[in-house]
Amino acid sequence: MRDVKEILKKVRKIEIKTKRLSKHLFSGEYHSAFKGRGMSFSEVRAYNYGDDVRNIDWNVTARTNEAHVKVYEEERELTVMLLIDVSKSSFFGTSEQFKNDYITELAAVISFSAITNNDKVGAILFTDQVEMYIPPKKGRQHILRIIREMIYFEPKSNGTDLKEPLQYLNNIIKKKSIAFIISDFITDDYEESLRVAAKKHDIIGLHVFDRYEKTLPNVGLISVIDAETGQKKVLDTSSESFRTKYELEFLDRQARFLKNFQKLGLKTTSISTDDDYIKEMIKLFKSY
Repeated sequence: MRDVKEILKKVRKIEIKTKRLSKHLFSGEYHSAFKGRGMSFSEVRAYNYGDDVRNIDWNVTARTNEAHVKVYEEERELTVMLLIDVSKSSFFGTSEQFKNDYITELAAVISFSAITNNDKVGAILFTDQVEMYIPPKKGRQHILRIIREMIYFEPKSNGTDLKEPLQYLNNIIKKKSIAFIISDFITDDYEESLRVAAKKHDIIGLHVFDRYEKTLPNVGLISVIDAETGQKKVLDTSSESFRTKYELEFLDRQARFLKNFQKLGLKTTSISTDDDYIKEMIKLFKSY
């Protein structure tokens, strides 16, 4: 059993760092990016010149023989969902942080930005199945619970399958949400699930990778184990053709990720664990 004091200390450390960053840098950018995303029906009124014809309420218009339009107002709060990859491939790192540590900080910054904006935050932890669902709520204690689960959660499965959390999101969250998928996207065949979910939710893809997943250094023969399959391999990193093939495979996977999102008009960013995620997220928010 883990030491409770050790758990609280690590959670508190992440809270202090990410809460400060979210307040200092994201308060304006987050609100500007997502204001108006949650619109709810308010009332029906008579049509005025210049009103958007797409908002005409045809049932009321037919009943009264006078054109009427639906009026919408911005909801006071949004629902932010974090779809977080906790598969074995996220437990990899060659810099100061493993990918899963980096993903935890990134999710924490988004979460504190959301509750500062009075939004609710929920989470779906996934591998090749939905491992845990944390319903959307407000408040610091709720965010700390999400951080705690991300740090110490032990998944039942090793692989990655994005179809499962996307389908789960669609089934469990009934109203429109802002959904951040935070993953290394080492997965295929999720295009249809993404398309269906994107009809209902505003989805953002955050691709997190380690620099050595893109480019291998020349260090001779190395023995590696695939964290998701358990398969052992010996790689000859002194071979230039092998290193080139390795990088092309990464670029091809990254290109598929971008294509899948961009053809649906969804926002994305790719972030190395060596990158400053604050700068990358501000760029993303300002692109709205």
